[in-house]
Amino acid sequence: MSIPNSSSDVVLLLSLLLLSGIVSSAGNRRSLLRSLGDGPDLPDAAVDLNSSNFIRVLKESPAAFAVVEFFANWCPACRNYKPHYEKVARLFNGPDAPHPGIVIMTRVDCAMKMNKNLCGSFSVRHYPMLLWGPPPKFASGQWDPKKEKSEIQLIDDERTADHLLNWINKRIGSTFNLDDKKYDNENTFPRNASDPEQIARAIYDVEEATAGAFDIILEHKMIKSETQAPLIKFFQLLVTHHPSKRCRRGSAEILVNFDDMWPSNLFPVSSQEITTLQERNRLKSYLICGKEVPRGYWIFCRGSQNDTRGFSCGLWVLLHSLSVRVVDGESHLAFTAICDFIHNFFICEECRGHFYEMCSSVSVPFKTTHDLSLWLWNTHNKVNERLMKEEKAFGTGDPMFPKIIWPPKQLCPSCYLSSSRKRTGTSQVDWNEDEVFKFLVQYYGKTLVSSYKDASLRSNRNDEPGADDSTTSTNAVAVPLGAALAISFASCAFGVLACFWRTQQKNRKQRKNRG
Repeated sequence: MSIPNSSSDVVLLLSLLLLSGIVSSAGNRRSLLRSLGDGPDLPDAAVDLNSSNFIRVLKESPAAFAVVEFFANWCPACRNYKPHYEKVARLFNGPDAPHPGIVIMTRVDCAMKMNKNLCGSFSVRHYPMLLWGPPPKFASGQWDPKKEKSEIQLIDDERTADHLLNWINKRIGSTFNLDDKKYDNENTFPRNASDPEQIARAIYDVEEATAGAFDIILEHKMIKSETQAPLIKFFQLLVTHHPSKRCRRGSAEILVNFDDMWPSNLFPVSSQEITTLQERNRLKSYLICGKEVPRGYWIFCRGSQNDTRGFSCGLWVLLHSLSVRVVDGESHLAFTAICDFIHNFFICEECRGHFYEMCSSVSVPFKTTHDLSLWLWNTHNKVNERLMKEEKAFGTGDPMFPKIIWPPKQLCPSCYLSSSRKRTGTSQVDWNEDEVFKFLVQYYGKTLVSSYKDASLRSNRNDEPGADDSTTSTNAVAVPLGAALAISFASCAFGVLACFWRTQQKNRKQRKNRG
């Protein structure tokens, strides 16, 4: 570098050095913020709550625990604390979180006028203030620090990200680390095969799979004149027997509007094609399982690798749940609805072909729920046996969740009469099928329930039979009028009350449009 030979050169050089120092300092500060979790390239992970969504978001959360930060936007200490809080929030919130579905990290801005009463009901006396507890307890809308035995607790050691995470680890017995990455930490995954209660968490994965299947159908434009009937039959099954209340509600909404979305007279002319595309775009506004779904992550069905389990696991759980919820008179209708849905809308061609072959091998109609449930269970085990060999040959299986003959003996000892191992390495089991059926009903029926409570559904219970989570086959939706000829009269068999209910819904919609 040359030495300056005039005073003006010196001034210019000093100015450049000063400017570069400022830029460097700013760059270092941004790097520091990014390392804490609040850099400009990273969106906020913590969920912003206010008085209008506080109860709904916490009530619908699949997380077992919640942290609520009460802060004020004008508070310097709150602004300085935000990067630390975000660092922890990134571990638990969002599709890229290493440990989703365990803790939901949220915040409420008490400086906003609309949140004044909300912050007062939780006895906020300083900023930032962090509370911990089960999400449904927060949904009650208040906390009194003087009340003994409250499940909501004040977090008294949250000064840094490390302190906050250590506090959480002590409460739930975990060993999470701020450096944890997605799929590389074993303590996230459910490994206890002998704990039947783990399936209860799969309700959120069933919702995720339902929304995912619907998105795939729309994305790949799979609804055509010849596929309308099987889709409607499957929607009828979901409205009647889906284990999640909000998915039943969303499926009913789509079914009621099906004629408007996809007219039955789809002709291959340009104007009709344009109309159909417009209707498909409109249908994307229908959220089949509510506005919080899809969440972008799996809980019970989460694999240890990015491309394992997930959607296929969630879909199997849904099908098993449907099979145990139908009553005897609906069993074969449910069977054909499931088979036709997989045949027409499952995107994996090879899997679809294998499944439909097994459907086609059924020569005698099912007359009981018992027979349908055991057929699907046996079919699933046949699929697992085939995939065991393929995954072993190609090394494509999930090392932490290898395919097994199901249920394992730890989960259902009474299901086993005897077992031995074949030369191929697979198990040969002599099953007690009556015990297997009892297990399936308990596991996929009674234990797999939704904790989702929808006040609007409860308030409209007289108009909407089937709003309760324990809904049975007496509640369903009738066939959309424009598709009735394609499905035939048999499709109404999912429930007489449903025909009345759907007529009421259609009439209400028409009155609303006229008004």
